[in-house]
Amino acid sequence: MNPLLHRVARLYSIQAEYHDGLDKARESSADAILQVLQALGASVATLDDLPNAWRERRQALWQRAVQPVTIAWQNHRFMIRVRLPFELAEARVRYQIALENGGRLAGVCQSAPGIKSVLKEVEGRRYVARNLIIRKVPPPGYHRLRLRVGAIDLESHLIAAPLQAYAPASAEKRWGIFSPLYALRSEHNWGVGDFADLDELIDFTHQANGHAVATLPLLANFLDEPFNPSPYAPVSRLFWNELYLDVPRIAEFADCPAAQTLVDSMEFRRDLEMARGQSLIDYRKVMALKRRILEALLQSFLNGNSSRRPSFDKFIATHPRTEDYAIFRAKVERERQVWPHWQSPSRDGVLTPADYDERARLYHLYVQWQCAEQTRAIGAKAKVLGTPLYLDFPLGVNRDGYDVWREQQLFALTVAGGAPPDGLFVKGQNWGFPPLQPEAMRQQGYRYYIDCLRHHMASAGMLRVDHVMGLHRAFWIPAGFDATEGMYVRYPAAEFYAIFNLESHRHQTQIIGENLGTVPVYVNDAMARHKIFGMHVGQFGVEANPAQALQPTPHQTVASLNTHDTATFMGFWSGAEIDDRVALGLIDAAQAEHEHHYRAAQRDALIAFLRAQGDLSPTTGEPEAVLHAWLVFLARQDEDFLLINLEDLWLESEPQNVPGTWQERPNWLRKARLSLADLRALEPVMTFLQTISDKRNRME
Repeated sequence: MNPLLHRVARLYSIQAEYHDGLDKARESSADAILQVLQALGASVATLDDLPNAWRERRQALWQRAVQPVTIAWQNHRFMIRVRLPFELAEARVRYQIALENGGRLAGVCQSAPGIKSVLKEVEGRRYVARNLIIRKVPPPGYHRLRLRVGAIDLESHLIAAPLQAYAPASAEKRWGIFSPLYALRSEHNWGVGDFADLDELIDFTHQANGHAVATLPLLANFLDEPFNPSPYAPVSRLFWNELYLDVPRIAEFADCPAAQTLVDSMEFRRDLEMARGQSLIDYRKVMALKRRILEALLQSFLNGNSSRRPSFDKFIATHPRTEDYAIFRAKVERERQVWPHWQSPSRDGVLTPADYDERARLYHLYVQWQCAEQTRAIGAKAKVLGTPLYLDFPLGVNRDGYDVWREQQLFALTVAGGAPPDGLFVKGQNWGFPPLQPEAMRQQGYRYYIDCLRHHMASAGMLRVDHVMGLHRAFWIPAGFDATEGMYVRYPAAEFYAIFNLESHRHQTQIIGENLGTVPVYVNDAMARHKIFGMHVGQFGVEANPAQALQPTPHQTVASLNTHDTATFMGFWSGAEIDDRVALGLIDAAQAEHEHHYRAAQRDALIAFLRAQGDLSPTTGEPEAVLHAWLVFLARQDEDFLLINLEDLWLESEPQNVPGTWQERPNWLRKARLSLADLRALEPVMTFLQTISDKRNRME
């Protein structure tokens, strides 16, 4: 250990010593810490630079008189902390708040009673830290706080927010259905689930008296060259994936003979039937089929005197980022390579009309307009029905995508996000995407992050926040190092919570934090304080004890048997995922044998427990009966929301994703075995869903 290195690291909010998911103490290497320090802006190349880096950082922190972001919690005392030269220890501090609505609040700050000022000497100069009270708490919103101390002017982004996130007023115990949109089958889609299928799933869930439809991220992907269909590696968190457009629903389709002729052609129908008939999605082929028709609709729109032109122009005017995004996608299509390989100044964010094809730019504008229309319509309908969309907000974005290209200063490009070793990934995980720079985010007042949330909340009634621990700390892995040598970087969590709370109330969107795995206690405490729901996954909590095989699920959670990253119920029940980990080299045969023995004990305990609860007949232990009994048990618990995986209803054994794999498994490719029409014809399934609805609605 180098004590000075660790002192400097702490000044930059780096936690280089930690316990991993196996409870093993770990300490990052000096070289790895130095590289992360550089990514955070420290002037260090070698250990010899540490003394100067330590002095510079301490001095910079004390010279920062006010934080870049200040929070005013509604119905709480509004207190700010300032650091000032000693000669201003008793100076009067005046404030002015520029409200986002154009109004002004002004006055004189008062010293916080009972809290003494702190005197500190840094590099030969004395500073004082003062705690000040502003009596006038501003209304909820994003404001600008300006302070005047003597001849010094200070400024900070001010977030005035409720302490707790939005939650529906109803005390009803709700439930819903989960399915990846891409996996949905139907007679009308073009080889991948689309917005029409999502609409149908909303109707299906509503008719079963469910309260939400959950799905994976619906964000833009690279589906040609470059290619990455993962919903958790989006090109942007600001734009939808045109792959999901319901093409016949687009207004131009009915009046476009060219598009209709293409769709009716023998070649197109052959390709369409082939895409529909495959068990795995051919993203490139499906996107190419859709694009041919979308291009024809665009041409029809441009050639005609469309009455929808004002709507298109208004969309572009009110969504100015869309123009920039369309230009970026057009440039990618011309180059057929990712932006880090472009020449400057294109690589640095500057594009001119000579850099891209105008037709491609118009295409991406047009499809984003259509995506906005269809998602807004579906989201509005879902809310009216009382079956809102439960969308997923991914932790990161594709390193080669639009967001990182446009907001390069916000991302740590020389490191990757990931996770330390745990029971499933003994070597840790490297997710590949660059993490956000905490200080850069604060300096811009979280503009980018807020825009991403608003994009989702415009259509969502519920929003799952992937890896909610990332609001508190993120695991950074410097380039060239293994995940075992990564380290945590702390983030200003309260500022993220303020944004989530404010936006959730403005959009009436409930927030759910994915807090699975190794999560520090303080994260769950913060979620409870801010009324952000956690998650409970049933298969993670099965004990091999018949008396306590399942524990009651806690309040303020979303409960489910599994997630998109775990085995399905049938995969868990059969132990198939254990064999899969052997095949992937994650565990050896001896470990697998031990796990199979334990899984058998879990099965026996679960059956005995559910029988004792009266949820499972004494004469059966068949998988379908156990599945139903387990979900009925959950339906009677105190969790606020129960989420049922659509594929569990027909005992699907294959998972949608196997974490830690890329080409080894068909991740994000597998279609559902049954369609919603097939399910409606299965009377036992519909009867079971009615049972779940009855259990959830019965106040016990």
